[in-house]
Amino acid sequence: MSGDATRESEAETREHGDATREPREDPRSAALGTEGLSKHFGGVVAVDDVNLTVPRGEMRAIIGPNGAGKTTLFNVVTNALEPTAGSVYLDGEEITAVSQERRPHIGLARSFQSNELFAELTVLENVRIVVQTASAGPFAFDLLGDGRAVHEDEAREILDHVGLRAHADTEARNLSHGDQRRLGIAMAIATEPSVLLLDEPTSGMGPGESRETVELIQSVQEEMGLTVLMIEHDMEIVLSVSDRITVLNQGEVLATGTPEAIQGDETVQEAYLGGMREEL
Repeated sequence: MSGDATRESEAETREHGDATREPREDPRSAALGTEGLSKHFGGVVAVDDVNLTVPRGEMRAIIGPNGAGKTTLFNVVTNALEPTAGSVYLDGEEITAVSQERRPHIGLARSFQSNELFAELTVLENVRIVVQTASAGPFAFDLLGDGRAVHEDEAREILDHVGLRAHADTEARNLSHGDQRRLGIAMAIATEPSVLLLDEPTSGMGPGESRETVELIQSVQEEMGLTVLMIEHDMEIVLSVSDRITVLNQGEVLATGTPEAIQGDETVQEAYLGGMREEL
């Protein structure tokens, strides 16, 4: 192998880790893509030249140690934080300059780690407001007035889909933690997205609730044909549901690959999984 070829191979290995060595894919060819995406806070680099290509219909997990930049990456992808550099693509179109408020209207939805709900409104009203806003825009008519019945049937269908129909008239603040997370997912899919971002959807749940939530996500993905990008700390869940896994470390992509490849990747083991190899 020539010197140039050797250096190129070594650079590729550093970029992709042991888990994946395939050439970088075009982010414009995917459901969701990023190119050179970075976010700096002064001298702190929170997201560093991240290139993602998430194909349509894939369940992609994002993992990494605390402080790896996972939630910051989501914030930049959704434009909750303006990127320092780089581009974001949705279904082949660049959306880097599209505002955070507009992104759900073009197919990119997000469910937060903390429950972002209208706590004093009922479950039905929470979903109905999102359905109505997605359909007509926030200023098309009074969201809490006469227009509120227009999209209630659709909202009830979504509640059926996530198993919350029986709680339609319950105030959101009175739901269990697990049901609040279900409501957050219901509100995200009410925008009819093509790509759904989930930030630790099982955080704070016991094993039973976690299992039910994962089954819900899989059902929603299959029935709606969604592409899902999920930050998750529970490695059992990650390894069981993901098509591919991307590992972040200090804001950089350390590796991307199948669950099997990630488990066997020595770079990932050293930087993140450590002594967990035997357990996995």
